[in-house]
Amino acid sequence: MKIRANLLIGGILFSTVVITGLLAPWLAHTDPVMDANLMYAEEPPGSEFWFGTDAQGRDIYSRVLYGARISLTVGIVSQLINTVIGVCLGLSAGYWGGWWDDFVNGLTNMMLAIPSLIFALAIMAILNPGLTSLLIALGLTNWSFTCRLARASALSLKSQGYVQAAKVLGYSDIRIMLTQLLPNMLGPIIVIGTLGMGGAVLAEAALSFLGLGIRPPFPSWGSMLSDARDQITTAPWISIFPGLAIFVTVLGLNLLGDGLRDILDPQARTRRA
Repeated sequence: MKIRANLLIGGILFSTVVITGLLAPWLAHTDPVMDANLMYAEEPPGSEFWFGTDAQGRDIYSRVLYGARISLTVGIVSQLINTVIGVCLGLSAGYWGGWWDDFVNGLTNMMLAIPSLIFALAIMAILNPGLTSLLIALGLTNWSFTCRLARASALSLKSQGYVQAAKVLGYSDIRIMLTQLLPNMLGPIIVIGTLGMGGAVLAEAALSFLGLGIRPPFPSWGSMLSDARDQITTAPWISIFPGLAIFVTVLGLNLLGDGLRDILDPQARTRRA
């Protein structure tokens, strides 16, 4: 029951964020960038401005909706890059072994020794702040866990009978890895990818908060929190609603990943049976 509840609640929360991001042009009351009016600066939440306004008089509700697009794009695309890199390296290292396995292991250990956010900060310091740079920075920093999982799965699966039968039939190494090994490790990889998306959303918010991510005036939850620092006591709603958006998104992804893990984990299925 707990497993289904996690999956259901996480799916509802994440789906809500996705739908609001996709429908932002129709759900938003105003343009999140252009519609600024200092006459309505720091208006508290009310019937006209549901989430209030910021110091420039922009509708926070509209900016939160459009900010969902940026956060979801960063989370999905960067984690997809991480997954592709991690699976390619880990799968090939576990299957081929030898010097390539030693090289991938050393590279993975080096990446695990460096905090991912520090590495992303270093990359963003070299590149110009922006969405593309943010995707590159976050897409190159969190593939280590996926790589470890893919390598361990490949090591345990390559000795299975169906893999040996594929070799006898003349399958190439690439074909064996893609058709025999990869489908049997997709469950844990999907779980790690779901949880990694939540981490990517938090990392985007942190980088944007530090001024190295999405630059104002474009709406990003992290940059909105950064802009609200000076009004945290006089106009707390400016920071509350972007913070709640980050909280709901990450909570939904974590619950969704937790529910998927319990469903896709063979040992969990055995315990339930």
